[in-house]
Amino acid sequence: MFFVDINPMIPLHRNPSFYQLLSDSYARLVGHSLVPHVMPVAEATEWLYEHAPFAVLAHNTDPDPVFIYGNKAAQRRFGYSWDEITRLPSRLSAEAPNREERQQFLERVQRLGYETNYRGVRVTKSGERFMIEQASLWQLLDANGTLHGQAVIIPHTRDI
Repeated sequence: MFFVDINPMIPLHRNPSFYQLLSDSYARLVGHSLVPHVMPVAEATEWLYEHAPFAVLAHNTDPDPVFIYGNKAAQRRFGYSWDEITRLPSRLSAEAPNREERQQFLERVQRLGYETNYRGVRVTKSGERFMIEQASLWQLLDANGTLHGQAVIIPHTRDI
């Protein structure tokens, strides 16, 4: 299945087709699986959203990209609900002084397809600062090479 086949009536956090886009593009570009072991797609979709011990976020391809996905771990860390995070321009996840560095990182990922071991300062809804560490960002490319945005796994964070 491809992202263009996703039923818009199913929220992306419950949508197996969107999970396939996330997981297939991650495996293709980074060479690792998003889930710890092989499981049916519906189960993996739920696990990634509800139970993953790491944050996963994705934004679209708009000129000012907006988050279209944030699993429960991301929602907890950034302090937003699903409805809030999926309306948030992704640039607002970083403080204004750090946005240029973040933008340069996103542009490197556009050129290279992915990047790993990224670290940078991010900000919660309430304005608290924290460091993301060992993050991997990749292009959300379907099997036809169509770009649908970018996604990130954030396995480690720490308060600063």
